[in-house]
Amino acid sequence: MGKTTYKRLKGSQSFRQRLLLSTLSSTPIIIDEIRADDMIPGLLRHEMSLLRLFETVSDDCVVEVNETGTRLKYKPGIIMGGKNLVHNCALTRSMGYYLEPLLLLGLFGKKPLSIRLRGVTDDPKDPSVDTFRNASLHILKRFGVPSEGLDLKIEARGVAPEGGGEVVLTVPNVQTLTAVQWVEEGMVKRIRGWTFSARVSSDFEHSMRFAARGIFNNLLPDVHIFNDHKSGPQAGKSPGYGITLVAETIEGCYISADTTVSCGRTDETGEVDEEKQERKPAEDTGVEIASWLLQEIEKGGVVDSTHQGLLFILCALCQQDVSKVRVGPLSPYGVETLRNLKEFLGVTFSFRPDPSTSTVVLTCVGSGLVNLSRKLS
Repeated sequence: MGKTTYKRLKGSQSFRQRLLLSTLSSTPIIIDEIRADDMIPGLLRHEMSLLRLFETVSDDCVVEVNETGTRLKYKPGIIMGGKNLVHNCALTRSMGYYLEPLLLLGLFGKKPLSIRLRGVTDDPKDPSVDTFRNASLHILKRFGVPSEGLDLKIEARGVAPEGGGEVVLTVPNVQTLTAVQWVEEGMVKRIRGWTFSARVSSDFEHSMRFAARGIFNNLLPDVHIFNDHKSGPQAGKSPGYGITLVAETIEGCYISADTTVSCGRTDETGEVDEEKQERKPAEDTGVEIASWLLQEIEKGGVVDSTHQGLLFILCALCQQDVSKVRVGPLSPYGVETLRNLKEFLGVTFSFRPDPSTSTVVLTCVGSGLVNLSRKLS
């Protein structure tokens, strides 16, 4: 076996991606100086919860954290997948934070993954579960992931700070991902939206839908926004409402925008925010997200700026063939992803800016990751 050589990293940035890429590429890592100078040093609650999640879906992985949580030693195991797994997410971040790495881990598992997550389903920081169901899963299908067995069921909503939501994610296994040539965005042919309200009046949803449709109806006829009013145990433990909008183009690209307003938001100290007194009306939220979606469409590219990281990782994990994708202006998260991919998988992307549309065409040769643990039937 010999001595394990660890890749040494520093700092708390892009913690989630480092863990994910370390696991996929089977590279043991040591991260030092995690928020060493902060008032609350070390790993935060959601980061510890993410480590637990990685332990749940894989076998034989070794996690060592020092007392203050500022140093982490992680040796990845074999991604097992499996049925009926359950994970309670930390309530400081929503499920969007946990779902992105889970999607990719599930693909390269030994068995198909089926896991129930409990916690906060929607918050303003991470992509909502509706965005995952209606945009992120479609991106995976582009790379040859079969659509049967790929699903996200929303069983109960949960808004911050108390959570109480539940979703069930199922991901099939793949042998390898197929490389893509995906540079045409095409025109938008339809817009679909999903609003939800939990433990508040459904009037919030009506005003958001009305405001958002007011903007889109001047532009295209095929706009439909579904509502999803939850009450009782399915509404989780905190009041709130939210909206997710997804535009689908004729070339099969999905551009999304979403937000959530929680009506009982408390900050880290447990004090209720000032926000509660001066919360803006629901119409403004509808208008804001509709305008944001139009802004994302205007930027161009085959995915919106929140999905750039996922897209780049998928391109880098493909078989050893050339992938070519077009994105809008690079988001900071996208840039960070490109750096991490170079560090862990040795995949470098070449850029070709397209000044006429202010987009960028990225080309890369996949690392040819093969799922060796998958059982061949």
